[in-house]
Amino acid sequence: MTRKQKRLSLILGGLAVLGLAAGLVLYALSGTITFFHTPSDLAETGVKPGQRIRLGGMVEQGSVNKGPGTLTTFVVTDQIGAITVSYNGILPDLFREGQGVVTEGKLQEDGSFVADTVLAKHDENYMPRELAESLKEKGVKLGKGAEQ
Repeated sequence: MTRKQKRLSLILGGLAVLGLAAGLVLYALSGTITFFHTPSDLAETGVKPGQRIRLGGMVEQGSVNKGPGTLTTFVVTDQIGAITVSYNGILPDLFREGQGVVTEGKLQEDGSFVADTVLAKHDENYMPRELAESLKEKGVKLGKGAEQ
């Protein structure tokens, strides 16, 4: 084998290993690549307690309870399922009942959700497209702002 052939076989072998590694990583991540889960998705997707996820939905009317300090609990719903969320921190200015929200955190053993980040919508007519599509698929009637 000449020097040129050895170099070419080494390069091709390295590219094959790199391609295989990239394929395995993409395959492993394919089931977990989501922007967020809705409350009714949690049971279907088999999210385990302690797993870090994003939870999206609407803040249920009358569910926001301010606790001591900056502790706040509220219910996130997709009109089919609902989950209680607790968050210890300063909420975004646009956070309020009846509006879309995406929270990041961990599902607890008791079925509640502890958030460490809360993201609120940026204007009165906005709802994340993924949330609107997910709610539409479940047969939830959406308002004017969500259908744009």
